[in-house]
Amino acid sequence: MQTLDVISVNLWQILISLINLVLLFLIIKKFLYKPVRKVLKQRQDEIDNLYNEANTANASAQENMKLWDEKIKSAKSEADSIISDAAMKADLRKNDIISEAKQTAEGIIRQAENDAELERRKAEAEIKTEIVDVSAALAKKILEREININDHKEMIDSFVNNLGDEQ
Repeated sequence: MQTLDVISVNLWQILISLINLVLLFLIIKKFLYKPVRKVLKQRQDEIDNLYNEANTANASAQENMKLWDEKIKSAKSEADSIISDAAMKADLRKNDIISEAKQTAEGIIRQAENDAELERRKAEAEIKTEIVDVSAALAKKILEREININDHKEMIDSFVNNLGDEQ
């Protein structure tokens, strides 16, 4: 019969293996687990910082975008008001120019009417003078024998006055 030494359980050896396992665990924990855990924590902190910076930058970008949108709206409304002011000023200037042109035209027309009236009166006076001269000359020759000078003057004055009344 053979003994089963090969299968036997050696309690001391199991105990030494367990102690070796615990020592190995403690050594690995001391020299590997804590440093690896520390490196992982540092990387996690760096990632968290990057996320925080990205969120801050994103919030800042959103705020800047809102500010620029407001500035663009403000610039558009300012441009619209400038354009409307310019259009209003242009309309006022147009009305002033038209008014000045009308006044100038009316002044020219009045001056032309006055000049025409003056020329008409001058022409009437010249015609009356010529008529008087011609009438006097004709009447003098024709009536020299029949009418004296005072009667002749009265007749011519009456004729000239009647000319002005007929027109």
